[in-house]
Amino acid sequence: MTTKKIPSLFGGAMIIAGGTIGAGMLANPTSTAGVWFLGSTLILIYTWFCITTSGLMLLEANLHYPTGASFDTIVKDLLGNGWNVINGLSVAFVLYILTYAYITSGGGITQGFINQLFSGAESAVDIGRSYGSLIFCIVLASFVWFSTKAVDRFSVVLIGGMVISFFLSVTNLVGSVNTEILFNTVQQGEQQYLPYALVALPVCLVSFGFQQNVPSLVKYYDRNATQVLKAIFIGTSIALVIYILWQLAIQGNLPRAEFMPVIEKGGDISALLDALSKYLQTDYIATALRFFAYMAIASSFLGVTLGLFDYIADLFKFDDSATGRTKTALITFLPPLLLSLQFPYGFVLAIGYAGLAATIWAVIVPALLAKASRAKFKNSSFTAYGGNFMIYFIILFGLLNIFAQLAMQFGFLPEFKG
Repeated sequence: MTTKKIPSLFGGAMIIAGGTIGAGMLANPTSTAGVWFLGSTLILIYTWFCITTSGLMLLEANLHYPTGASFDTIVKDLLGNGWNVINGLSVAFVLYILTYAYITSGGGITQGFINQLFSGAESAVDIGRSYGSLIFCIVLASFVWFSTKAVDRFSVVLIGGMVISFFLSVTNLVGSVNTEILFNTVQQGEQQYLPYALVALPVCLVSFGFQQNVPSLVKYYDRNATQVLKAIFIGTSIALVIYILWQLAIQGNLPRAEFMPVIEKGGDISALLDALSKYLQTDYIATALRFFAYMAIASSFLGVTLGLFDYIADLFKFDDSATGRTKTALITFLPPLLLSLQFPYGFVLAIGYAGLAATIWAVIVPALLAKASRAKFKNSSFTAYGGNFMIYFIILFGLLNIFAQLAMQFGFLPEFKG
């Protein structure tokens, strides 16, 4: 009799970390500039705790259903068709708005790379932001159109390059951190912090989204709740450490008062890297940062759009022929591309709106599922910690995020201008 081998904890943790760490983190330094380093660290830890806990609540509900059951099955059974429709719409909205965000930022960096490549000492080339967005979108969309395997292979290359360039740049940036800049003791510009705390929440939330991976881990570990729990904690903790290192690298080198041009361009990554390059002592750090940002955006774009592509194909029942995949690709990529051409500087704003919708399916729905499953199923092989108090604590976190995004939209919250 052979015993089935349990997959490694490292593999599951990497699934969570890989699905969590992405281009969303690039918006964090700008969105948290108002609260600066200490405030952003506290907000990141608070967000990490709440999102990790909501993931465990989803795990608790998921274990009451057959292996392979996902949001659609579980939400429909426990919360009804109404919540299932709301949850489905929020997932689609998040995927579309993230696609737009990645096209806007990827287009900006593509523009910069091509301009630098073809500009000489005597003549400067500027292809424009629109062409940068078009090139970025068309090239990467072709991988999604071609096959999932093509996305898989190219993603491995991108993630490998992202890891190398991240550590090359961040190691040197952390070594050059100026404590006066990091703790904002240079006394330049505005000195208030607390009024900007709520504004930072929605963007930080997007940086920790992994709930879509929970059903996959239940299947991966053959319903071993302890292994899934450990993988979630290790994976999200890795993401938290990397995000704090990223905050340290950016907010320890670029003064708080110097974020004005970055904020004016909606947190555009090219603008952030341009502002940071004034304070870097070596060119290769700035180059490594640009490569990291580009590969983070490209890998996130592929991951998000592959999910959106499959969702659209299933929704409209398009077949897998070249014609069917072309129809799917047009519905997947054309709306966010056109939006990007019309509004080329909306990265942080778009990530924030993604946070608003993600709050529903990544925070509020998992908490409601845990509550409903405890009422419906009296015996549980796994129960998330904290009892009913923690359920309401997580729902409050979700409501705070929704309030922050709506209050920001209607001008009820102060915005840090740099």
